[in-house]
Amino acid sequence: MGKPFVFRLEKVLEYRRQLEDQARMALARAQADHDAQQRVITDISTRLAAHMERGFGKHANQADIWLWTQYREALEKDLATARVELERLAQVLQTRREEAILRSREKKLLEKLKDRQAKKHHVQESQLEQKEYDEMATIRHKPQDH
Repeated sequence: MGKPFVFRLEKVLEYRRQLEDQARMALARAQADHDAQQRVITDISTRLAAHMERGFGKHANQADIWLWTQYREALEKDLATARVELERLAQVLQTRREEAILRSREKKLLEKLKDRQAKKHHVQESQLEQKEYDEMATIRHKPQDH
Protein backbone atom coordinates (compact mmCIF):
# COMPACT_ATOMS: atom_id res chain seq x y z
CA MET A 1 0.00 0.00 0.00
CA GLY A 2 1.12 3.58 -0.58
CA LYS A 3 1.81 6.33 1.83
CA PRO A 4 -0.95 7.39 4.24
CA PHE A 5 -2.89 10.58 3.67
CA VAL A 6 -1.64 13.59 5.61
CA PHE A 7 -3.79 16.72 5.74
CA ARG A 8 -1.42 19.68 5.91
CA LEU A 9 -4.03 21.92 7.54
CA GLU A 10 -4.85 19.50 10.37
CA LYS A 11 -3.66 21.95 13.04
CA VAL A 12 -5.86 24.68 11.56
CA LEU A 13 -8.81 22.26 11.51
CA GLU A 14 -8.23 21.38 15.17
CA TYR A 15 -8.07 25.08 16.04
CA ARG A 16 -11.35 25.69 14.23
CA ARG A 17 -12.94 22.78 16.08
CA GLN A 18 -11.84 24.37 19.35
CA LEU A 19 -13.30 27.73 18.28
CA GLU A 20 -16.57 26.01 17.37
CA ASP A 21 -16.70 24.28 20.76
CA GLN A 22 -16.03 27.57 22.54
CA ALA A 23 -18.75 29.29 20.50
CA ARG A 24 -21.20 26.52 21.37
CA MET A 25 -20.41 26.86 25.07
CA ALA A 26 -20.83 30.65 24.88
CA LEU A 27 -24.16 30.12 23.12
CA ALA A 28 -25.29 27.72 25.84
CA ARG A 29 -24.32 30.23 28.55
CA ALA A 30 -26.14 33.03 26.74
CA GLN A 31 -29.23 30.85 26.37
CA ALA A 32 -29.13 29.95 30.08
CA ASP A 33 -28.76 33.63 31.04
CA HIS A 34 -31.66 34.58 28.77
CA ASP A 35 -33.87 31.81 30.20
CA ALA A 36 -33.00 32.82 33.77
CA GLN A 37 -33.91 36.44 33.05
CA GLN A 38 -37.18 35.29 31.53
CA ARG A 39 -37.94 33.48 34.79
CA VAL A 40 -37.13 36.66 36.74
CA ILE A 41 -39.65 38.59 34.62
CA THR A 42 -42.27 35.90 35.14
CA ASP A 43 -41.68 36.00 38.90
CA ILE A 44 -41.94 39.80 39.10
CA SER A 45 -45.05 39.79 36.89
CA THR A 46 -46.67 37.18 39.11
CA ARG A 47 -45.90 39.16 42.25
CA LEU A 48 -47.21 42.36 40.66
CA ALA A 49 -50.44 40.67 39.53
CA ALA A 50 -50.96 39.19 43.01
CA HIS A 51 -50.29 42.57 44.61
CA MET A 52 -52.75 44.30 42.29
CA GLU A 53 -55.38 41.63 42.92
CA ARG A 54 -55.04 41.90 46.68
CA GLY A 55 -55.39 45.67 46.61
CA PHE A 56 -54.93 47.68 49.78
CA GLY A 57 -57.98 46.36 51.54
CA LYS A 58 -61.23 47.85 52.79
CA HIS A 59 -59.89 49.25 56.05
CA ALA A 60 -56.69 50.77 54.71
CA ASN A 61 -55.47 54.04 56.10
CA GLN A 62 -53.35 56.58 54.27
CA ALA A 63 -50.08 54.90 55.34
CA ASP A 64 -51.26 51.49 54.04
CA ILE A 65 -52.25 53.04 50.70
CA TRP A 66 -48.87 54.78 50.46
CA LEU A 67 -47.01 51.51 51.22
CA TRP A 68 -49.16 49.60 48.72
CA THR A 69 -48.45 52.23 46.03
CA GLN A 70 -44.73 52.30 46.79
CA TYR A 71 -44.49 48.50 46.53
CA ARG A 72 -46.47 48.50 43.24
CA GLU A 73 -44.18 51.18 41.80
CA ALA A 74 -41.10 49.27 42.93
CA LEU A 75 -42.38 46.09 41.26
CA GLU A 76 -43.17 48.02 38.07
CA LYS A 77 -39.69 49.56 38.09
CA ASP A 78 -38.10 46.14 38.69
CA LEU A 79 -40.17 44.71 35.83
CA ALA A 80 -39.09 47.48 33.46
CA THR A 81 -35.44 46.98 34.42
CA ALA A 82 -35.73 43.22 33.99
CA ARG A 83 -37.26 43.68 30.53
CA VAL A 84 -34.40 45.95 29.48
CA GLU A 85 -31.94 43.33 30.73
CA LEU A 86 -33.84 40.61 28.84
CA GLU A 87 -33.58 42.65 25.65
CA ARG A 88 -29.83 43.04 26.17
CA LEU A 89 -29.49 39.30 26.81
CA ALA A 90 -31.52 38.59 23.68
CA GLN A 91 -29.03 40.62 21.66
CA VAL A 92 -26.12 38.77 23.26
CA LEU A 93 -27.87 35.47 22.51
CA GLN A 94 -28.32 36.44 18.85
CA THR A 95 -24.66 37.45 18.59
CA ARG A 96 -23.53 34.15 20.12
CA ARG A 97 -25.84 32.21 17.80
CA GLU A 98 -24.39 33.97 14.74
CA GLU A 99 -20.87 33.36 16.00
CA ALA A 100 -21.57 29.66 16.54
CA ILE A 101 -22.97 29.37 13.02
CA LEU A 102 -19.92 31.12 11.57
CA ARG A 103 -17.50 28.90 13.49
CA SER A 104 -19.40 25.81 12.37
CA ARG A 105 -19.25 26.89 8.73
CA GLU A 106 -15.51 27.59 8.95
CA LYS A 107 -14.88 24.15 10.44
CA LYS A 108 -17.10 22.39 7.88
CA LEU A 109 -15.30 24.16 5.04
CA LEU A 110 -11.98 22.73 6.19
CA GLU A 111 -13.51 19.30 6.79
CA LYS A 112 -14.84 19.25 3.23
CA LEU A 113 -11.42 20.25 1.92
CA LYS A 114 -9.85 17.45 3.96
CA ASP A 115 -12.37 14.92 2.61
CA ARG A 116 -11.77 16.00 -1.00
CA GLN A 117 -8.01 15.84 -0.58
CA ALA A 118 -8.27 12.43 1.09
CA LYS A 119 -10.41 11.05 -1.75
CA LYS A 120 -8.03 12.49 -4.33
CA HIS A 121 -5.08 10.97 -2.47
CA HIS A 122 -6.76 7.54 -2.31
CA VAL A 123 -7.60 7.66 -6.01
CA GLN A 124 -4.00 8.54 -6.86
CA GLU A 125 -2.69 5.80 -4.60
CA SER A 126 -5.07 3.28 -6.18
CA GLN A 127 -3.97 4.33 -9.66
CA LEU A 128 -0.30 4.00 -8.71
CA GLU A 129 -0.94 0.60 -7.18
CA GLN A 130 -2.87 -0.53 -10.27
CA LYS A 131 -0.06 0.73 -12.51
CA GLU A 132 2.47 -1.29 -10.51
CA TYR A 133 0.31 -4.42 -10.76
CA ASP A 134 -0.11 -3.90 -14.50
CA GLU A 135 3.66 -3.52 -14.97
CA MET A 136 4.33 -6.68 -12.93
CA ALA A 137 1.73 -8.61 -14.91
CA THR A 138 3.23 -7.40 -18.18
CA ILE A 139 6.72 -8.44 -17.12
CA ARG A 140 5.59 -11.88 -15.93
CA HIS A 141 3.54 -12.68 -18.98
CA LYS A 142 5.89 -11.50 -21.69
CA PRO A 143 5.67 -13.71 -24.70
CA GLN A 144 8.76 -15.86 -24.88
CA ASP A 145 10.83 -15.65 -28.07
CA HIS A 146 11.44 -19.04 -29.78
